[in-house]
Amino acid sequence: MTPDVATLVDEMRRDEKLRLVRGRPDPDERATGYLPGVPRLDVPPLRLVDGPLGIRAEGERATAFPATLATAATFDPELAHTQGTALAREARAHGQHALLAPGVNVLRVPHCGRNFEYLSEDPVLASHHSRALVDGIQSEDVVATVKHYVANNQETHRTEVSAEVDERTLREVYLPPFRAAVEAGVGSVMTAYNRVNGVYMSDHDRLVGDVLKDEWGFGGYVVSDWYGLATTAGAANAGLDVEMPGVASGPEDAEFEWPDGIPDGSHAGLFGDPLATAIDEGAVPESRLDDMVTRVLAQMGRIGLLDDTERDGELDSQRHRDLARRIATRGTVLLDDDGVLPLSDDADVALLGPHVHEAKLGGGGSSETTPFHSVSPVDGLTERGEGTVTSARGIPEIESVSLFDLLPFVDAGHEDDATETPTTEPSLDDAVAAAEDADVAVVLVRDATTEARDRDTLSLPGRQDELVEAVAAANDRTVVVLRSGGPVETPWREAVAAVVEQWYPGQADGAALASVLYGDSDPGGRLPVTFAPEGTYPASDGRRFPGEDGEAHYDEGVFVGYRHFDASDAAPTYPFSHGHSYAEFVYRDAAVIDERTVEVTVENVAGRTGREVVQAYVRPPGGGGVDRPRRAFAGAAPVALAAGESATVRVLLDELAFSRYDGGWTVDTGEYDVEIGRSVADVRATVCVDR
Repeated sequence: MTPDVATLVDEMRRDEKLRLVRGRPDPDERATGYLPGVPRLDVPPLRLVDGPLGIRAEGERATAFPATLATAATFDPELAHTQGTALAREARAHGQHALLAPGVNVLRVPHCGRNFEYLSEDPVLASHHSRALVDGIQSEDVVATVKHYVANNQETHRTEVSAEVDERTLREVYLPPFRAAVEAGVGSVMTAYNRVNGVYMSDHDRLVGDVLKDEWGFGGYVVSDWYGLATTAGAANAGLDVEMPGVASGPEDAEFEWPDGIPDGSHAGLFGDPLATAIDEGAVPESRLDDMVTRVLAQMGRIGLLDDTERDGELDSQRHRDLARRIATRGTVLLDDDGVLPLSDDADVALLGPHVHEAKLGGGGSSETTPFHSVSPVDGLTERGEGTVTSARGIPEIESVSLFDLLPFVDAGHEDDATETPTTEPSLDDAVAAAEDADVAVVLVRDATTEARDRDTLSLPGRQDELVEAVAAANDRTVVVLRSGGPVETPWREAVAAVVEQWYPGQADGAALASVLYGDSDPGGRLPVTFAPEGTYPASDGRRFPGEDGEAHYDEGVFVGYRHFDASDAAPTYPFSHGHSYAEFVYRDAAVIDERTVEVTVENVAGRTGREVVQAYVRPPGGGGVDRPRRAFAGAAPVALAAGESATVRVLLDELAFSRYDGGWTVDTGEYDVEIGRSVADVRATVCVDR
């Protein structure tokens, strides 16, 4: 029988209550965060663990899933839900109770080093996947922790920068993915390090107390990011419930200078004795402490911790391995193809690039995961192809980056266990020679991103552009595979035959790559973020990013991502939601079902199976004197069709696409054109909805 939470709170002494609102080091040294519980009342510890891309329990292994951005590229919330359930099962297998995921911050700055952990530049797409991931995690009795609330869109100066953003922009762009998580019943919300309009998020009584808790009715607990508390009374009264330092307490050297983007690890314990003092002095009501504890206990009870009914977990199972491969495959985006893909089974392939012998598991930081096994590109293509696969690195490897490199007292997250990299010095001439002798040259390139650092440029690091250009000059059937945490520059795209975006594919890297390149799977991914030349994005000047005098000004307002490019003269390289298929699809008979639903018949007219992502965009009526985006993504429906097969596909239109915020939500009266097509730039049909 589950103990009554109110009764437990009444029976607790104050020192016992304080044990449930301040994180401590895990005695087992495995959890990322730890609340020690109350042994006298049989309240067990609560363990929190990193895990957007897979569980990062100290010293343990887990399934390394693709980057969250790859999940979003599937445009398939059902698949995201399935991933959430798998992440939760693996958390339980490691004895962890709360998963520090998903990250749902909107991609505002293409240089952001943590974009790979997030979902999209579009609030509707991010919201749909946020809701699905949360629901999937919590369906397996693990607490989901949606992060980082809110306007955490850059890593540069992230612990102090103030996002200067107006209310309409917050409501229409940056808050929706968090509200979607609350609507899904999320158990925990993590506050960001940054300030919003001058106030640290841990102290933000309006956004935490008024909006999150009172307006949205969030009933779970609000937890700080690690060492992310600014004040004691301010945070408690604003609505923060749990202060969470990390496992490591920092260096013994008091003179250690914490790098930019890294919180001061010596700044902790504000919800310890200082909170007790604040209560005694009347700065914080005693009832606020009771509310904090009640919220934590309620989530512990919901997942079965209070009555010892925890469910068994599942780790590195075949279905988790298969799922990791399916997401990596489905999230792969075919950006360009002159007909070289898919590869013939007997093609002789030159596989080139500085990291062809290792799987690309993810970016650096708290999402790093150590898998039980992984498949390198060399192994994946060698196992799948019937022709000869020759590999050459061509240029020196790209130096990986991680916030852990900046903190020598913290162990890194993952260790690659792919095929051993050759020890011989790479030679560009060898790569060119291999390309000349092959039927097809496949060049793998990557960026280098990490939590706590933003990229200096969207150009590929090292000599990778030089490698692509040299190989393309030697073989006119050159395929470039991008493995990036967001948009990158592609100055050689006109010189190559195909461009593929694989993101960070995780442990199934080589197997998923081979599946797409050889056509065993149709590339099902679409871009969740616009690819454009550097300097053309809305946050391209110093005032907007990284900010001036401690403030990043969101002057672009709601015109983020494709909305900006719709309103400007700048042309994207690859537009939002773009992605080719090996099949060809015809759209017909578009119709309105009701004010929130449209449908269209889609036929696969190719001679092979393909996967389409039917998309809908809402164009608002003119007039009204309000500057609105030309169109807003409203929803999508992926569908797999065999050769010659057709299906009638319905798309539910998200209410956010019709709405605007002006002190409250408004849907302007009038006719809304609903564009239906393959991407924001490839509209196949238009219907009209009256509102």
